[in-house]
Amino acid sequence: MSDSSDKELPLVQHLIELRNRLLRALLVTGLVCACLMPFSSEIYDLISDPLVAYLPENSSMIATEVASPFLTPFKLTLFAAFVLSVPFILYQAWAFIAPGLYRHEKQLALPILASSVVLFYAGMAFAYFVVFPLVFGFFTSVGPANVAIMTDISRYLDFVLKLFFAFGVAFEIPIAAIMLILAGVITPDGMAQKRPYVIVGCFIVGMLLTPPDVISQTLLAVPMWLLFEAGVFFGRILHRRRAEDSDAAS
Repeated sequence: MSDSSDKELPLVQHLIELRNRLLRALLVTGLVCACLMPFSSEIYDLISDPLVAYLPENSSMIATEVASPFLTPFKLTLFAAFVLSVPFILYQAWAFIAPGLYRHEKQLALPILASSVVLFYAGMAFAYFVVFPLVFGFFTSVGPANVAIMTDISRYLDFVLKLFFAFGVAFEIPIAAIMLILAGVITPDGMAQKRPYVIVGCFIVGMLLTPPDVISQTLLAVPMWLLFEAGVFFGRILHRRRAEDSDAAS
């Protein structure tokens, strides 16, 4: 049983509570977006800096569609508002499921939730500060000399958002590995034995989630493999501690 002293709520009340928490999450995301809207151009300039730094002196980004100068910064601002609201959104999810959890499950779930947020942000930061300069520096240096580089702002945004999402999700691998180990689905040793398949899988995922170039695929696959190793390492520690606690209790 859960350690909550509340009586079980009927399904309708659970659905009402879920609706209220979803509305709160949408409201906060909308408020953050409204606060960021006056700075939408500055936010786009910040995101485009890694490419602009490698453009030729007299070159610039362009807009090939009539509404792109407005819709593209707005789309980026909405994405930024969602990213900034992720801690509140996850807190609403936590508050909804927490009453049905055991005490030890709560103690484990909260650190995992916080670590997931930190790792997602770390993945996006890695993409911006490490991957973008390498990818754009390579692309702008290998093109033909008689081709002017003028990237469309909408296509550029789609490109960077895909990389942000790919690296943010990829950095969640240690959390997934630890949860599988703690759930008893697989042991740390069993996970380590599947290392060759994991490495191949990392490069396949890198090929599917990133644009079709070897650099970004490799820059995603290698961190995924290293994060897998980190998940196995910390999973071993937690697995050993759980076994020691079980032996002490018995």
